[in-house]
Amino acid sequence: MMPRLTILISLLATPVFAADFSKEDRAWWSFQPVQKPAIPAYGKGWAKNEIDPFIARKLAAQKLAPAKAADARTLIRRVTFDLTGLPPTPAEVDAFLKSSIANPNSAYATLVDRLLASPRFGERQARFWLDLVRYADSDGYNADHPRPEAWRYRDYVINAFNADKPYDRFVREQIAGDEMAPGNREALTATMYLRHWIYEYNQRDVETQWSEILNDITDVTGDVFLAMGVQCARCHNHKFDSILQKDYFRLRAFFEPLQPREAMPVADAATRKKFAAQQHKWETATQSIRQQLRAIEQPVLLANSTKEGFSKFNDDIKAMIRKRPKDRTGYEHQIAELSLRQIGLHPEKLPKLLKGDQKAAWEKLRAELAKHDALKPKPLPTMAFVASDVGPVAPPTRIPKKSKTGIIAPGFPSILNPAPARITPPIAALQSTGRRTALANWITSPKNPLTARVIVNRLWQQHFGRGLAANASDFGHLGEQPTHPELLDWLATRLVKDGWSLKKIHRLMVTSATYQMRSVSMQSAELADPENRFLWHYPIRRLDADQIHDATLAASGELDTKAGGAGVDLAKVPRRAVYGTVSRNKPAEMMNAFDSPDAISHAPSRNVTTTATQSLLMLNGEWMLARAAVFACRLECAEESDADRVKMAYRLAFGRAPTAGELTAALEFIGESKLENFCHALLNANEFVYLD
Repeated sequence: MMPRLTILISLLATPVFAADFSKEDRAWWSFQPVQKPAIPAYGKGWAKNEIDPFIARKLAAQKLAPAKAADARTLIRRVTFDLTGLPPTPAEVDAFLKSSIANPNSAYATLVDRLLASPRFGERQARFWLDLVRYADSDGYNADHPRPEAWRYRDYVINAFNADKPYDRFVREQIAGDEMAPGNREALTATMYLRHWIYEYNQRDVETQWSEILNDITDVTGDVFLAMGVQCARCHNHKFDSILQKDYFRLRAFFEPLQPREAMPVADAATRKKFAAQQHKWETATQSIRQQLRAIEQPVLLANSTKEGFSKFNDDIKAMIRKRPKDRTGYEHQIAELSLRQIGLHPEKLPKLLKGDQKAAWEKLRAELAKHDALKPKPLPTMAFVASDVGPVAPPTRIPKKSKTGIIAPGFPSILNPAPARITPPIAALQSTGRRTALANWITSPKNPLTARVIVNRLWQQHFGRGLAANASDFGHLGEQPTHPELLDWLATRLVKDGWSLKKIHRLMVTSATYQMRSVSMQSAELADPENRFLWHYPIRRLDADQIHDATLAASGELDTKAGGAGVDLAKVPRRAVYGTVSRNKPAEMMNAFDSPDAISHAPSRNVTTTATQSLLMLNGEWMLARAAVFACRLECAEESDADRVKMAYRLAFGRAPTAGELTAALEFIGESKLENFCHALLNANEFVYLD
C-alpha cells in the first residue's frame, strides 16, 4: 500500500479542480495542443498552395470533386469585394484581364498583393472586428448619449489591419495597452476595447450596473479571443462545456480593478515615475490646505449639483462620493466615479455660491495653495475614453451568494490551467495591478490552444462564408466540431510561425485553388453535401450591408475615400459605411435593413435575411433613388451615346459588359423610360448584391 504521507503529497500536488473534469472533457478537440500536421498527398494537379491538399483529401473521402476554376472576371470581383469591401473599377478589371492573358501564373497573386496593400483593406477588415467587440458611437439604453471619442478606436483597428500589426500585439494592446506601453497613444487608444459596454447614465443602482459592465467585458473577452461562451457559467457550472462557475469569476477578476478614464496620462514609465515623485511633494506640502478647501467646497458643490443631482443616491453611495479619493477603497472609488458621471458639479460657480466668512476663508486658503504652485509638476498630456486600473490593489472578486468560497483570485479556464495566474505588478507610478497584462500574455501565448485557432477560423469564415468550425465564437459542445481539424491546426501553426501576420493568412486563403473555384451547382454533389461543408465549390454569398452601401456609392461615383475622423451621417455624407456613426438606438436605415448587428452584444457573424423592408428600401428609398439619379448623371457626363452609357453602367454595376440581348433590352427600356430608371434597375438586380 502507498504510505499515508505519499498519498497526502499526491493529493496536494493534484490540481484543485481536477475532479471536476472527466477524461472526455479533457479530450475535447479545442483544448488539445495545436499540432502541425503533415501536408496530405492529395490534390496533385489542382492544388495551388498548402491549404488545398487538406480540402482535396476530404473531398476524396466524400467521393466529391472540386469545381473548375472561376474565370478571371469573376475572380477579380470576388477577391476585391472580399479583401476591400468594394467592387473593382472598370480600369482594374481591364488591367487584370490583360495581365491574366500575358502572365497567367502571376497575375492573380499580383492582384492579391495589391489589394492587401490598399488602405481599403484595413477598412474592410475592421468591420468584422468592430462587430465582434460591439463597437458603437453611443451608449445605448434609452438616452443613447454620444461617445465623441469612440471613433479613435475604430481608426486604431483600421490602421492596425493596414499595417499588419501582429495579432498577438493587437490583442495585448487592447487588453493591457496602458500597462505595457503607457506612453504610446496607439496602445492607450487600443484600451477603448474595454469601453464598448452599454451604459445608462442615470441608473441609480450604480453598483449593479458596474457589476453588469464587468460581466459584459468578461463575456466578450471569452467570446472574441477564446470562442468560449463563458457567460453560462456566471450563475452555475456550465451545463455543457468544461467551464466552472469559479472559472467565470477567475476570468472576471482580471477586470475587477478596471477604471474608465477621461483624462489618462500619456507618458512612458520613467516620465510617470518622475511626475509621481514631484506630485507627491506637492501633495505633501499642501495636504492640510486642500483638506480645508474640500471641507468648504464639497458640501456646496453637492448641494448645488445639476444633471440628476446628488440627493437621489442611497446613503452608501453618498458616503463613497463624500470620501476623499485617497481614503476610498478601490471599489468605493469605482462606484463613486461612476456615480459622479450623473452629477453636474460646477466649481467655476463657487465664487458666487460662497458667502460671507466662508467665502473669505476659502479665498485665503486658495491664496495659500497658490504659493506652492512652483512645486506642482507640469501636467502630462492626457487622453479620454480609455481605461486603466483603479490602483495597485484590486477590489475583491466574489461569487454572488456564495460567501463561503471567499475571494476569487485571477485565473484561466481550469481545464487548461487550474493554477492561479502569476501577476507581476508594474512600477508603482502606473498605479495598476498588472492583472490584465497577465491575461493578455496568456491569451497570446503560442501554447494557448484556442487563440490562434479562433482567429484563423474567423478569417476562414470571412472568405468562405462559414468557418472550418461553423460556430466561430463557440468552440464548445454547443458549437459544431471542425470539418477540417488538421487544416485548422495547420493554419494556426502557420499564423504563429509567420509572426502572427494576418495578411499572410489572408493571402494563403485567397490564393488557394479552393477559393478560386466556380460557384456552380451539380446535382450529385448537392445531394451528397447540400451545405457545401466540404467545399466542393465556392459559395454564392450576398453582399453585406456595408458592401451594398459602398458599392452603390462606387457605382454612382460619389464614394469619398477620405480616411479617419469622427463618424458621419451616412444618409448625408458619401463616406464608406465603416466611417458612419453607429448609434445603438437609431441605426442607419440601410445598415439596419440589411442585417447590420445592433452593437449591443458580440456579433461573430451577420444574419442574412430577405425581407420586404429591404426590397422597399432598394426600390423606393430616398437614398437609393438619389444614388440612381447621380449614377445616371455620371453616365451622361462620361458617354456620348445611350449604347455606351449602358455598357459603362454594366461595367460599373456588375464588372462586365452587357450581352447583345441585354444591350438591346436596355436601350428599349431607356427609350420608353429614362436613364435614371435604368440605373435604378441595375442597383436592384441580384447580380449587383450577390457575389459568386
